[in-house]
Amino acid sequence: MKLLKSTFITLFILGLLTGCGDNSTGVDSDDEEEKQEEEYKGIIEDFEGPTYSDDYTPIASWTDRSQWNLANVHDPTVVKDGDYYYMYQTNASYGNAHQGHGNYPYRRSKDLVNWEYLGAAFQSVQPWVKDSLNSIRAEMDPPLSPIEDPNYGFWAPHITKVNDIYRLYYSVVITNPIIGSDNTEYWTERAFIGLAESTDLSANSWEDKGMVIHSVADGEESYHRDGGSDWSAYFKYNAIDPSYVVTPEGEHWLVYGSWHSGIAAVQIDPATGKPSELDNLEDYGIRIAGRGDVNSNRWQGLEAPEIIYNEETGYYYLFLAYDELSVAYNTRVARSRNITGPYHGIDGGNVTEGAEAWPIVTHPYKFSGHYGWVGISHCSIFQDPETGKWFYSSQGRLPRDVGGINASNAIMMGQVREIYWTESGWPVVVPERYAAVPDIEINEEDIVGTWEEVTLNYQYQTIQTPYTVKFNEDHTLGGRLSGTWSYDKDSQTLTVNDTELIIDTAWNWEASPRRTTITYAGLTTSGRSVWGKRVE
Repeated sequence: MKLLKSTFITLFILGLLTGCGDNSTGVDSDDEEEKQEEEYKGIIEDFEGPTYSDDYTPIASWTDRSQWNLANVHDPTVVKDGDYYYMYQTNASYGNAHQGHGNYPYRRSKDLVNWEYLGAAFQSVQPWVKDSLNSIRAEMDPPLSPIEDPNYGFWAPHITKVNDIYRLYYSVVITNPIIGSDNTEYWTERAFIGLAESTDLSANSWEDKGMVIHSVADGEESYHRDGGSDWSAYFKYNAIDPSYVVTPEGEHWLVYGSWHSGIAAVQIDPATGKPSELDNLEDYGIRIAGRGDVNSNRWQGLEAPEIIYNEETGYYYLFLAYDELSVAYNTRVARSRNITGPYHGIDGGNVTEGAEAWPIVTHPYKFSGHYGWVGISHCSIFQDPETGKWFYSSQGRLPRDVGGINASNAIMMGQVREIYWTESGWPVVVPERYAAVPDIEINEEDIVGTWEEVTLNYQYQTIQTPYTVKFNEDHTLGGRLSGTWSYDKDSQTLTVNDTELIIDTAWNWEASPRRTTITYAGLTTSGRSVWGKRVE
């Protein structure tokens, strides 16, 4: 039986797994911890940051939800309302702890560090989904009988503010297979994007506006299949993973899509939040990004578009999730002066026509003292309206088969990181998760010491591991790197040979005990992110 995308397969299998492992953090030996603590106590010794464990299996159950903080987060979307940031997400949790407690879980935070789990946005499925599905089935050739009790999946929402109204776009998939006249199970049913509106997120009061768009058949493929390895979709665009942007000219656009035929952008009526009409195939939007031969390959290997407009650079930035979500997930970005593209990567490749998108801004990785993180993508990009700081939020998963943790790859921890912008106008995501460490002046002598560095080279389902770099007092480099370094305190730019890196204070999540440190982030000329942190 075919499914709309591999996400459902992975989440379903992982959701069946339950259990509670130990609270191991995967740190180095006690002697090495004491040595490291003695040699480097951090840039701010008295700062008290987060101490909760990344292995949250002891508190994964529904009865412990008040302790979750950022545990059990998947496909987050974030917006600020008043004093609070609100985060909404896909129905996903370790051991399916959320099951039976509503759809699109959400939580809130005043500081992006401490989060309060509040429940679900909706308590039941909206009736328009079943009605719309069966109306489409009745119009198929030959007509198909109605499904009385559909199987639903509640995936990737997107929250945005339009004037004084919050719009929550949400994805609903129907996982029942289409059964042909020969009783063979073919593709699953199509997906839908709906819309609900609210003026007060704290009240969790939503007015549902019904269907926005759905996966539409384009006539190029039938839903009949010859075998189980044929993933060529019968519809044009997969109607999940919405994102919303308003252009400087006042146009409103919905960007959506997953795997099948690439990513689409469709213009939206600002008053209704929906396309003006859905009478023709062209009304469902135009393709703005793909991967590989976008004309013949309807199985694209990318999803979760997140689009923003940066007023300072004048570009639209299209963040994309590549590959399967359980391990290989990684985030790319391309940009364009126009909302509909063409979108180009840092290497000039035309992503609209199927070129690989570079830079790569997140990838499976680890620093010493931790198991590492995989599945880091399907991001939400948002800006603090008061400080102007940009943030990247997504889930991270622990790797597979971590000792002592049952179904370790089903551990889904919400992660928030700052975004910095390079001189050439490209975003870089910082290596350590956000902990509200104060911004202080970093001097040249603070750079001198031993660092770990990770280069986010693309390798499918492979964790990028750290190597040692030493910054010597005479501005030479040691460890893995040779050459020289220099530091501009005014711009907080560290130049290592020919690579410019943005440096800042951070929370060392992998240390035991955790403490403050200094990190850097930058890009190689080929568009690979470079992450570093001081460890000694």
